[in-house]
Amino acid sequence: MEILILQHIKIEDPGFIKDLMIKDGAKLTTIELDEGEKIPNDISKFDAMFCMGGPMDTWMEKEYPWLVDEKKRIKEFVVDLKKPYLGFCLGCQLLGEVVGGRVVQSANPEIGMLNVNFSQNKKKDLLFSKFPEKITSLQWHSYEVQDLESNKDITLLASSPETKYQIFKYFDHAYGIQFHIEVKDTTVNEWGCVPEYKAALEKQLGPNALKKFNSEAQINMKSMNNYSKILYDNFKKKLLKPQL
Repeated sequence: MEILILQHIKIEDPGFIKDLMIKDGAKLTTIELDEGEKIPNDISKFDAMFCMGGPMDTWMEKEYPWLVDEKKRIKEFVVDLKKPYLGFCLGCQLLGEVVGGRVVQSANPEIGMLNVNFSQNKKKDLLFSKFPEKITSLQWHSYEVQDLESNKDITLLASSPETKYQIFKYFDHAYGIQFHIEVKDTTVNEWGCVPEYKAALEKQLGPNALKKFNSEAQINMKSMNNYSKILYDNFKKKLLKPQL
């Protein structure tokens, strides 16, 4: 199992899911785009692509010119090669843009431990069918994907009161997940050191919000890790099975 991981900041990796992949002996190739690393020319050899979050936004191509190539390569992998893809937060938004949606500023940022509600479509989904109707997960975003309705190949799987496309899929092999199901017990404090994340957190939840946020995350950590395991196990068995 050979996985290509696109990262936009070193501390934002696949987290708990990465631990599971390492335990399985997966070969992980991590590209730190913000540090100038380049996506390999031949991405067809990879069994799956993971695209993680980051402090930048999809439209910041002047400030982060590598976003232009990243979008092209995601499109190549997902649309042309039709290979398995999981995108989290920024990775979700990049997928949304690649398949015809728009990434816009949310009316109200979602930051904190918040509910995500699944649609009826999850019942037959390969990855999320065993999830409960509602879960509590970590949100930390101010932008979201919109306008995917015209793409008949998109299925909406979950929403929140503020964000319609919390989870969507393109056909049955590429998934965008706006929230952070992949977090570990160290995640909140590590991300709280990133100036952009800290500023967004305090703007939304007030000064010194990090300690409270981390406490709430720890309360929900066991369930989030369990959901990560279900997601990864299904991803491995149902999307990667033909390639193993």
